[in-house]
Order: sequence, then structure tokens, then C-alpha cells
Amino acid sequence: MAITRKALPSLSFEFFPPTTPEGGLRLWRSVERLAPLGPQYVSVTYGAGGTTRDRTNVAIQTIIDRARLNVAGHLTCVGATREETLEVARGYARMGVRRIVALRGDPPKGETVFTPHPEGFASAAELVAGLRSVGDFEIAVGAYPEAHPEAASAASDIDNLKRKIDAGASTAITQFFFDNEVFLRFRDACAKAGITAPIVPGILPVENFGKMLNFAARCHASVPEWMHRAFGNAATPEAAYLLSVAIASEQCTGLAAEGVEHVHLYTLNNPDLAFDVCRAIGYVAAPLALAKGGAA
Repeated sequence: MAITRKALPSLSFEFFPPTTPEGGLRLWRSVERLAPLGPQYVSVTYGAGGTTRDRTNVAIQTIIDRARLNVAGHLTCVGATREETLEVARGYARMGVRRIVALRGDPPKGETVFTPHPEGFASAAELVAGLRSVGDFEIAVGAYPEAHPEAASAASDIDNLKRKIDAGASTAITQFFFDNEVFLRFRDACAKAGITAPIVPGILPVENFGKMLNFAARCHASVPEWMHRAFGNAATPEAAYLLSVAIASEQCTGLAAEGVEHVHLYTLNNPDLAFDVCRAIGYVAAPLALAKGGAA
């Protein structure tokens, strides 16, 4: 199904901060590759307990200074006091960041249960309310079309999302999914629960099917049987790559036809897949005017 340029949803891309010099080059290549597509913003993740805080800040500042993009900084509740967490937000504001993706966060490595810091935020809803007290941020929160793994039920998970929106979040970005009907049913359920904020679909172009299956199992995202068959029949890496582009681009096209106005692509710092998905649905890259400076 073709869609016109006017009907294309706006874009955002998620990156993660590098851990090595090679990773820094990969991140910057991702920015250079995807910025010409004109994303509304890009986001940079944040490790549990601030374990990537310095690298996240460097990545954000470099993207702002060199690529002139709007950047959303991630922020979690894990392993920090309220004041420490809010100081990170103030630091984002000093860098010119006006968007934050506010998440409760996963337990630190080696732990299986989230335990709030004694002086920290206990939930994403509390974090959102705290952020509202220190700055005029546009706040996005996480949403789970197939329910968060720790949720007692799908209904209670939507209730939790409503608490985050009511606390001051302006939008929600979903966990990845592969069946658009899953997203559309979730969007309808959110509307029925009184959630009026936009629900933005998170799209994951599949870089490695085996690794994706492990990730999907951890976050309770279902993988349709036809995808198992399709990737099983992909005889070469090139065939698997084309399959990934086709699946993600068809998702985006179908969602746009259902009125979705923005999609968020999880890049895993692999720009080629995300770029080719966007090209497949009609985006045309414009030249990227870089400011002077070094790589992230």
C-alpha cells in the first residue's frame, strides 16, 4: 500500500550511548545516516542507576552540537535518590534538552526485581510528577501493547499508563510488536480507559532474529509464527536483511493507514536497516549540514 509524502508519519529514532571508541564511531555514523531523514527528534538511552550517564551526556551534546537535532534524554528511577535523578534532568535542560523519556527502568544487572532506592522514585508516575516540578519538559513514557512482564493484567497495566499520563506525560512510546492488530487493540483499550495522549508505536527492524527472540521473551513481546518460518527460510544474510526491511516498512505503512501520525524506530545503532525502512515507505533524505567538531 503506497502512502503519499503528506500522509507519512513523523519519525524519531532511538540510539544507545557507546561504550568503546568503535561504538562512538558507530553511533555517529548512525546519526549521519538518519538525520537527513528529518526526524522530529532522536532519543538516547540511559543505563540502570545512571551507569551510562556520562556517555549519554556526551552523546546528547555531540548530536545537538554537530547534527542540530532535537534530542530526548532517557531517565530512569533505578539506583538514585530523587534529587540525583532530578539533577540529571536539570543537566539535560542545561544542554538544551526539552524532551525526556521517563521510565521506571529495569533492575540492575544481576538482579531480577526492581527495588526503589530508599530516597528515590518508586515508579515512572512519580518520576513524571517530579520532572514536572523542575522543568518544562515534554515527557514521554513507556507503554506495553502486550502488558509489562510484571503487570498483574492488561487492564492494570493500562491503569498504570493512565497514572503516568495523568502525572504529566504528554505521550507514550510502546514496546516493539510485530502484529499491528496488537497495537490497534491496545490503542483502542487506552482510549476506552480515558487516555487521550498519543500512543506512539515502537518499531524494531530485526537485525538478528535469534537475538530478537531472546529480547522478545524477556519483555513478553510475541513473535508471530509466520516470522519464524520466514526468517528460517531466508537462505542468506542479504535475504534476511531484505525481509527485515519489508516487515518493518509494511508495519509503518499499515499503521499510517490507521491514522498513526508518528513512529519511533529502535535502531540498535544500526542505521542502515532504519534508513532503508524509511526509504521504503517514502522518505527522501536531505543533505545533512554538520557543524564542526569531533565524533561522539
